[in-house]
Amino acid sequence: METTEAYDVVIVGGGAAGLSAALVLGRARRRVLVIDSGAPRNAPAAHMHGFLSRDGMAPSELLAVGRAEIAGYGVELVSDAVTGLELIDGGGGGVGPVEVSYRVLLASGASADARRVLVTTGVSDDIPDLPGVRERWGRDLLHCPYCHGWEVRDEPLGVLGTIPGSVDHALLVRQWSADVTFFAHTYELSDVERRQLAARGITVVTGEVAGLVVADDRLTGVELVDGRVVDQAAVFVRPAIHPHPDGLLAGLGCSFDDTGFVTTDRTGRTTSPGVWAAGNVADPRAQVITAAGAGSAAAIAINADLVQADVDRAVQSHPVLDPAPIPTD
Repeated sequence: METTEAYDVVIVGGGAAGLSAALVLGRARRRVLVIDSGAPRNAPAAHMHGFLSRDGMAPSELLAVGRAEIAGYGVELVSDAVTGLELIDGGGGGVGPVEVSYRVLLASGASADARRVLVTTGVSDDIPDLPGVRERWGRDLLHCPYCHGWEVRDEPLGVLGTIPGSVDHALLVRQWSADVTFFAHTYELSDVERRQLAARGITVVTGEVAGLVVADDRLTGVELVDGRVVDQAAVFVRPAIHPHPDGLLAGLGCSFDDTGFVTTDRTGRTTSPGVWAAGNVADPRAQVITAAGAGSAAAIAINADLVQADVDRAVQSHPVLDPAPIPTD
């Protein structure tokens, strides 16, 4: 890529949502650039699940296949980080397609201009700062029962209490095993939550957690600060999450909900003209297959928006001709 080139669409983020959108737009004969920083959220996981026809595939393999597919349609991909998005032309208000142009600034110093921008940068997880946690993340310290529950079914499973919703997570994990322990850690349980856990046969262990116990590269237990060790095969935690990177969409004046995620319509269109968002950056609950679908939907909407803008521009530049006379006998 030269210092500055112009594209129909620049996609920020090359995960499932971004690559799916690039595939649709490439097949629609749009000039597309995908910019990816190379740090996917699910990189620590050995396998992904719940993706029809791709169940059990390594996340890295999915990305490799997707990159090969979009290259076949002329989509460009660069490994870089986006440092800013600037509106350089157009915008405005009103109803219907508008012609806009954005400049995408990269960490390398290069830039790219785009008529439309799709942000698919995902989220960052705030995992507990405890010994062993980061090393086991995505392996046997897990966050999504739908992604990993089957693989640890019927095993002794722990759930770490950290943020609101931790008890709900434990009640969910109970679907995969009858042997579930809730480590209260820093979480203050309500009477209602205690009754719910007891009713489902979930053991509650009070006291702060000191860290994870690992032997032979495998999680074997949870150690508390008082020295107790509770044997566990895997531990689930519901991390606090936030859009990644912080501030990228806020700088364009996009609207956000009360949880800090950008608001979009059903196609991923944000409140800023010409800007779409798809995947976890807009929907924190989206799994890989959901994110891919959202990317596809956004791409179709973006192409339709560009088609209408092309039509409007063509009509404005087309000479107005007198209507042909109606022949008479």
